[in-house]
Amino acid sequence: MEPELSRQPDVIVGNKVPDEEKSLSPLQLAVRRFFKNKLAIVGVIIMILMVIVAIFADVIATHDPTRADLLNIEQRSSAEHILGTDGSGRDNFSRLVYGARISLMIGFFSMLSTVIVGGTLGAIAGYYGKWVDGLIMRLTDLILIFPFLLMVLTVVSILERMNITIFILVMALTNWPNIARVLRGTFLSIREKDFIMSARSIGCSDFRIIRKHFIPNAVGPIIVNATIMMAIMIIIESGLSFIGAGIPQPTPTWGNMLSEAQSIRVLRNNPETWLPPGLSILLVVLAINFIGDGLRDAFDSKS
Repeated sequence: MEPELSRQPDVIVGNKVPDEEKSLSPLQLAVRRFFKNKLAIVGVIIMILMVIVAIFADVIATHDPTRADLLNIEQRSSAEHILGTDGSGRDNFSRLVYGARISLMIGFFSMLSTVIVGGTLGAIAGYYGKWVDGLIMRLTDLILIFPFLLMVLTVVSILERMNITIFILVMALTNWPNIARVLRGTFLSIREKDFIMSARSIGCSDFRIIRKHFIPNAVGPIIVNATIMMAIMIIIESGLSFIGAGIPQPTPTWGNMLSEAQSIRVLRNNPETWLPPGLSILLVVLAINFIGDGLRDAFDSKS
């Protein structure tokens, strides 16, 4: 009977790659790395709590967030109004809860629209190159020349009235160049790889090459930049609403609640009016950035 061969060690000396990780796909490895990042997990927990509040806003809110009560203007915290009322007598707690729904929805759909527009144009520019790349990049440069705030204020003045749908479209049409440049660079780096040349040599169509080879290799940068873009969109909405160029009153958004702090009297005497939405924006942006950092590290092939 032949002697039994000694079992190979589970870890390779030098790179120290466990055997179990060899059998995992890149996506599974990325997920494993992500859940090892404690700050990313904290960000996920915060975002889950915020999403739950946004979904169940109808249940959590105690008043109609858009109903004005001129007899209870700028009331302090009480049993009836947990966070007091604003300058129109609207309940601050209800507006904070509904503001989570509106602000997160604006941030997500603005990010999604921006990624779709910018990702598509960036992918086309990076894949085809030549005059197509030159045309799209010149359009990108043209949009980046104009100051963002000036473009938004121009659109607002032309339309005279802003709503959530128009705001999301304006965000997508003015912020797509950044995503387009990132994805173009990713596609340019992938385009000259050996496996792409092999796919072209056997007659694969452009659509199949993009779907099977480019998108899977570009999903990491797309997800990371999309995550950061959502945080940027929430900040932009809050800033524009604060100066009166965003979502109009009485729609409850965190930016509209912060606009109450333009009054020195409210800023000093009614911190419950502007402090909760400000902290909410801070927590959400920090959580999204934690998640973005975790995703960046998870999808980093060098790690």
